This record gives sequence, C-alpha cells and structure tokens, in this order.
Amino acid sequence: MSAKVICVTNQKGGVGKTTTAVNLSYYLAKDKKRTLLIDFDPQGNATSGLGIEKTDKQALGITMTEVILGSATLSEAIRPTKYKNFDLAPATPELANAEVEITSMQRKFVRLRDAVRSVIENYDCIIIDLPPSLSLLTVNGMIASNYLLLPVQTEFYALEGVAQLLESMKLVMKQANPDLKLLGVVATMYDKRTSLSAQVFSEIEKYFKKLTFKTTIPRNVRVAEAPSHGVPVGAYDKFSKGAKAYKEFTKEVEERIK
Repeated sequence: MSAKVICVTNQKGGVGKTTTAVNLSYYLAKDKKRTLLIDFDPQGNATSGLGIEKTDKQALGITMTEVILGSATLSEAIRPTKYKNFDLAPATPELANAEVEITSMQRKFVRLRDAVRSVIENYDCIIIDLPPSLSLLTVNGMIASNYLLLPVQTEFYALEGVAQLLESMKLVMKQANPDLKLLGVVATMYDKRTSLSAQVFSEIEKYFKKLTFKTTIPRNVRVAEAPSHGVPVGAYDKFSKGAKAYKEFTKEVEERIK
C-alpha cells in the first residue's frame, strides 16, 4: 500500500509547524508506521531538530535542493534517523536558491510530487514540512500531498493569514490536486492558564468545526528545549506534557487518515 502524504504548513512562522512535523513523524514511527519526513523548508529546522548539522554540506551529502533541481533522486537524499522506522530527507538554506532556479524550469509545480511518487511504496506515512510562506515550494508541497495539516498558535492574530492559505489550497485543488483534503487544525502553544488561549481555541473550533483536533499542544519548556538537543520531545522527555500531547495528537491523526 502506498503512503499517506501529509504536508504541514502555516504561512505564519513561529506557530510550532516544524515541531509538529518532527514529533508527528516520531510518534508515527514509534507506532510502527514506516515514516519519511521531508524537510522542504529552506530554514532546515526539521533537519537540525533531528540533530543533523545543516551547515556541514560535506557531511550532509544530497539534500532536497538536489532533488528539486533534478540532479538527484529522492531516495538518494533519504537517510535513516536514529529512530526505528523514521527516515529524513534533509534541507539546507540552499533550497531557497533552488526555488528561484526552478521558476524557469518545466514542471515547476509538480517536481516534489514526482519525487514523492518514486518512494511512495516504501512508506506508510510521508510528512512534508513546508516553509512559512505561500511560495512555489509550498505549492509543490500541496500538490504532492493527500492532506494538509494546519498548526495554529492560540494567540491573538492566530487566524490571520489562514483564510489566504485556504484560498491557495482551494486553487491547488481546482487546478492541480483535486484529492487534497484539509486533515485538520491543531492548536499549538496552548496555555490553559490564560483566557486568551481558550478564546482563540473556541474561535478555531467555530471556524473549523469538526476539523479541529481535540488534542491541544501546550506551551511547554520541554517542547521548546528538545530541538536544541537535536531530538524530538518524545525522545527528550517522554513524560513531559508536550510529549504526551503529541502522542495523543498522533493517535487522532492516525484515526483521520485511516
């Protein structure tokens, strides 16, 4: 059976997008799903968040830059992480230059989809961490995916920009990928001590109804610290509130993609 492909995106930065992509991948792998995380964000935070030095080009070898430019295949870029069932296709800041280069190339919108198709039989789940912008890379990610997962921070202005992202998603569905579905919206950085978090969460529920995940991801020191140690929060402190939340959230994701 071929993999379910989920892109994780929000055009606002700092909403826990990469953290969600990394930890979802980690818990899917722990649940015996063969999982590939594609770092498709030039910031390369999913790569460094898994302990890989994104500035050391020699050690890194092939990355998503070469894949998207067509000078290497996706399977050449994939490397195992230190966790069972969990592979990574890394990214470096060079991916931003590659984005400019592919603008003038043929099939510029489906380059990621073509790459993903070449490995889709090897995995149960493929997670794509997209840039926090509506760029050519983001469109490539949406076209390559079955589902779009939207992390939204429970803070003022949370839903700003979301409407624009959903418009882009509709355009992609209309013109290139009619099968793309919104998997759901996950509330991140939730602080149950503030009424603002609760207010924003109810706004999200009002707007997205059943598509809102029940599990909220709390504002948690362990979640914030884990990337600097190059590990997912579940490997860093599996008893932390953040780790437990991501584990619960992953179960909900699995239910929805069944």
